[in-house]
Amino acid sequence: MQGRATNLGNVVSLLGAFVATAMVMGLLTAGLLIPAVGATGSAATSGVKMFDDLPGEFTATQLSQQSTIKDARGGILATPQQENRIVVSLKQVAPIMQKAQIAIEDSRFYEHGGVDPRGIMRAVASNAQGGDVQGASTLTQQYVKLTLQENALRANDEEAAQAAVRKSAARKIQEIKYAVTLEKEMTKDQILQGYLNLAYYGDLAYGVEAASQHYFSVSAKKLNLSQAALLAGLVQNPGKTDPRNYPEKAQARRNVVLDRMYALGIISAKELKSAKAIPVKKMLKIKNPLSNCAASSQPYFCNYVMEYLKDLDNHSLDVLGKTKPERIKNITGGGLTIQTTLDPQIQKESLQDLTERVPFNNKALPKDPADKSKAQRSKLVGGAATIIEPNTGRVLAMVQNTKYPTTKAQQNAYGYTQVNWNVDEKYNGTAGFQFGSTAKMFAIVRALETGTPVNGTVPSKFASTSKGAVYTPQEIGQCAPGGPYTIHNDYAIGGKPLPLKKATADSINTAFASLTFKLGARNVLNTMTKMHLHTGAGPALPCYASSVLGTGDVTPMTLASSYGILANNGKYCPPNPILSITTADKKPLKLGANTCKQVIDPDVAKGATELLQGVIKGGTGTRASLGSRPAAGKTGTTDKHVESWFVGYTAQRAAAVWVGTPYSQRGMNGISLGGSYYGGVFGGDIAAPIWKKLIENASQGLPERQFDDPSNKIINGDRISVPYVSGMSVGEATARLKEAGFLVQVAGQTNSGYGQGIVVYTNPSGSALRGSTIGLYTSTGYNPPPKPEKTKTPDPKPTKTKPPPGRR
Repeated sequence: MQGRATNLGNVVSLLGAFVATAMVMGLLTAGLLIPAVGATGSAATSGVKMFDDLPGEFTATQLSQQSTIKDARGGILATPQQENRIVVSLKQVAPIMQKAQIAIEDSRFYEHGGVDPRGIMRAVASNAQGGDVQGASTLTQQYVKLTLQENALRANDEEAAQAAVRKSAARKIQEIKYAVTLEKEMTKDQILQGYLNLAYYGDLAYGVEAASQHYFSVSAKKLNLSQAALLAGLVQNPGKTDPRNYPEKAQARRNVVLDRMYALGIISAKELKSAKAIPVKKMLKIKNPLSNCAASSQPYFCNYVMEYLKDLDNHSLDVLGKTKPERIKNITGGGLTIQTTLDPQIQKESLQDLTERVPFNNKALPKDPADKSKAQRSKLVGGAATIIEPNTGRVLAMVQNTKYPTTKAQQNAYGYTQVNWNVDEKYNGTAGFQFGSTAKMFAIVRALETGTPVNGTVPSKFASTSKGAVYTPQEIGQCAPGGPYTIHNDYAIGGKPLPLKKATADSINTAFASLTFKLGARNVLNTMTKMHLHTGAGPALPCYASSVLGTGDVTPMTLASSYGILANNGKYCPPNPILSITTADKKPLKLGANTCKQVIDPDVAKGATELLQGVIKGGTGTRASLGSRPAAGKTGTTDKHVESWFVGYTAQRAAAVWVGTPYSQRGMNGISLGGSYYGGVFGGDIAAPIWKKLIENASQGLPERQFDDPSNKIINGDRISVPYVSGMSVGEATARLKEAGFLVQVAGQTNSGYGQGIVVYTNPSGSALRGSTIGLYTSTGYNPPPKPEKTKTPDPKPTKTKPPPGRR
């Protein structure tokens, strides 16, 4: 009896709702329900009042839909999403799809006012007989139900989401009220459009467009009859009839839809037969959405972009939200179109150029049979490169010689990694790699800022590959280590001041060590920080003497960006992968400016460029030469050849190329790589020629631009008179020269009439740059006697002879 009573209550409620709805729609005709109403008049009146008192305002929030990340030329890189949904207009849905959906869900859709009286009568009859509560939902009612559920899910209200689809008479009556109200506010086409975008079609495909692309790899606009019928049939029970996982059930359901379309006269018998003849399995052309970066054609760049968009320190993107959850919600559910700076042609060619010399899955390092504890990948030689546009910060390309793992088996496989070697840790990158002699650029900038000119000299202790120069903590001064610091050169040189041009072109270690300690290691580190150099882990480089000589860990993007400051005449533009962001309704978001800032004097930048051009013209980086296109840069090689670099720029492009051993400290010595043998890999050997190819490809179509010339002051400096100190002791000469504003170094000896150790002459003499190093040449104490003059024997006078007969 309890069950019977419940059903009777449901019947009364449904009858009351129907009477109220019919009155609203003007569909109640005389005598239609008189017997039923007569029997339950008071109950019906009560139902009408209850119906009228229900809330009628219905609001549909914007649907969660996938966003799209594109490259600079419009190619799709990824579709970040909460749900695989692409919202489209009704015009973008094939008419046959619209007809199929209406046929199977609500064939009288264009005739009723949101509630179908015939359907309600069927529900009343079923409930009166003790059956389950039947909805007889119209397509409008289904749209209401799905929208209520979507709204609740977006508000993270799980209870409300369950209530929106719960089988109950009360929920059904509220649904009817909303449907009646909705039909007054929206056209039939608007309701159908909303339904088709909202419905779930199984296998994580939401909305007709996403489903069409997922199952058939075509847009909803191009669906044919059989495809349309298949999709239309899924919405009733998508979890158990989707064609990918349940092809037989999907086919049976499709045929039900086709039969219904034939019964309604939508299709002919011939069309029915042809559509049914196609097996569902043959219809499928599954295309999975690029829902995460692992599925992207450019997974490393994609991950970088996603983390860049979520980075709260990036205030230019505050329009996406001021908290990380807000930004993630908008990025994955806002239907945004995010166009990036990645040039697909430059990216493709850069990867080819890199992997030609540093192949994927290489096993270049000699195998150590005794070392069985390390993974095989410890023998990998890695390579990575980033290309940017210095005057905008746009990231044009980002490549490395590894592949992104997409299966569990690949995660620890040789040559696979999820780590982006080009960017910092916060962008799914790395802590970085030691950057070797590329650090010398920052000492050059500091030297030029403090008066050393391009044509100046710098002190240099003597050192060779075997005999190193020892610097004491007192000499090092700032950031001094605990004990002496020994530095070697690649060949025997030093012991006297060297031209800054030669020290730069040949990358002479002791010249830059002496220069750096003269400038102050802390001051050079401050220059690095000013030029936005930092470790891949985030903070500035630590204050160690070795840090300013390239032992710190940095990433290719950071280094390319710092060198790009020189290309941009001292102005820093932060690396930026975003060109534009538009909303789902095609409105551009107003992004904050990618603020470029002058960080070093333009004249200093031009002077540094003048010096770094010498590296390519006749120094360690000649293999990076671009011919007639002006270029500047610096090689870098760490101890034991563990890491090697070339970082350089033209007036329009800047790039950093790293080649090294990311998983071990074994140096790149005696290896074969990319078909070439290397006794020891220097920055000029592999990284430089790769850089050359990258920049050539990235510069196609660009005019050859000359660098701006530095001023005469930067080239020749502030010259003052050098005091005459010949005949003085070293101590006296040193004091006199220091008083005049110079540094002093004993540079050598010479024979003279002065006593041993007395200063004979200086180099330079006459005039020199204020603050430069003056070399003292002291007497050996030995004055050799003059050599006797040789007596010349006069040449004999030539004898005149007559020419032989017949010759003239």
